[in-house]
Order: sequence, then structure tokens, then C-alpha cells
Amino acid sequence: MSERKPKACATPLDILPEPLYDSPRMSTRDTRIELLQGTLDMLILRTLLPGPSHGHAIAKNIERNSEEILQVEQGSLYPALHRLIKRGWIAAEEGTSENNRRAKFYRLTAKGRKQLSLETSKWEKLARAIGGILHAANQEGKP
Repeated sequence: MSERKPKACATPLDILPEPLYDSPRMSTRDTRIELLQGTLDMLILRTLLPGPSHGHAIAKNIERNSEEILQVEQGSLYPALHRLIKRGWIAAEEGTSENNRRAKFYRLTAKGRKQLSLETSKWEKLARAIGGILHAANQEGKP
């Protein structure tokens, strides 16, 4: 008799569907953390909202805007960029970096802007839900 795996149900806040790829990893100053699937993609899309950027600049922007908490590892960044290109959320073209070196510049597509809006909304809803639970847990012990 073979075991049957239950099918993953997609819901508006299904944050842990069956993995389509390895979870991206980011470093913090003290430890490595695994991000929820899709989080790195959302951060990349948001970073590209103002305009095109090359991979190293994307990673540095995420690090700077997270107050140096998140450090995107190359082993996670470039597979994520390729995945986003494949989905049509970003496009890439060759260019010259500020150091006068050849680089691939990534830009957000119209489809990517739409996806960023959707993902941001889902993330904000999730953050509110988790915040509510954490706040309630903090209040339970107080008179």
C-alpha cells in the first residue's frame, strides 16, 4: 500500500505551501535564518521599484534598508533573480556598473509591480496577525 500525501491547499495567507524551491537563506549579524518562502522575492521586487539595479547593489540595498540586519547571500540572491526572470516579474539587461565593470541590471516589469502589490498586502496582513498574537501573549501575564 502506498502512502498518499495530502495536497497543499492554497489560501490567501498560505505562507508555507509545498516548496517549489529551497528556502532562501539570509544572514544576520549573529546567525543564519531561513525566510518564509517568497520573502526574498518580495524584498528584491521592492528594491527594484525605484529603478534598475545590479545584483550586488540589490543585496546592499536590502542590507542597508534593514538596518544591517539582513544580509542576502549570493547563493540565495542569484537563484531568486533567475526565478523572478522566469516568472516574468523582472527583466535583465547587460550594462556597466558604477565601477565601470560589466554587470547584469535587473528591472521590475509591469507583472512584477502587480505581484509586489499583492505580496506586500499579504505580508502586511500576516505581520498584523502575528503582531496581534504576540501582543495578546504579552498581555496574558499582566493584571
